Amino acid sequence: AMPAAGADLIEVGMPFSDPSADGPVIQLAARRGLKAGASLPGVLKMIAAFREQDQETPIILMGYLNPVEAYGHARFCADAAKAGVDGLILVDLPPEEADILEQPAQDAGLDIIRLVAPTTSDERLRYVLSHASGFVYYVSITGITGTRTASAEALQEALPRLRAATDLPVAIGFGIRTPEQAATAAGIADGAVVASALLSTLADTLDADGKATDQTLPRVLNQIKDLAAAVRAGEKKAG
Repeated sequence: AMPAAGADLIEVGMPFSDPSADGPVIQLAARRGLKAGASLPGVLKMIAAFREQDQETPIILMGYLNPVEAYGHARFCADAAKAGVDGLILVDLPPEEADILEQPAQDAGLDIIRLVAPTTSDERLRYVLSHASGFVYYVSITGITGTRTASAEALQEALPRLRAATDLPVAIGFGIRTPEQAATAAGIADGAVVASALLSTLADTLDADGKATDQTLPRVLNQIKDLAAAVRAGEKKAG
């Protein structure tokens, strides 16, 4: 349903009890998931079921290292690839310690997507991106997810520095909430990542027990359609 609504790539969160880089919306979503019994094996099973219908849309697992450590690095990478995962974003895995996962990920054919921020120095940027694959995730603000938004001017200033350091596509996230912001990000970079805004809409449609209602899927998909249309317009405007 999400690809049909216009999503080019799907980012799936791995359930974790302490998502320290995330704002309140994603923290609450993680809490709801864990309360409902979500687990890393369960997430992989869900992705495998999705792959029975869709073999094309890229899927990225995003989360924290602790569940991967508990699962086992090599086993996790092998099982993730078998389920149909294309890449990993582990927000608390610095490149200095990434050797524990780089070889298992490479053996399984998984990209490791790196995050860089406005505060990343030029020297640090070169080092981080020398270990990157897939695409670069530009954290457009200093802070947690879904709380603030970077200005178009700040994004325009940041992108040339990133382009000079890598040939990989750049997606902008952390703070993209509206179609207008998504259009701006897509016009400047190669993509826009939206999570908190979609989860806010989802949360608004749940019943008192935290379960989906007949409004949940239509409202989220309509929001994706609006975001996707804005991204296409932003890309077209940028030429």
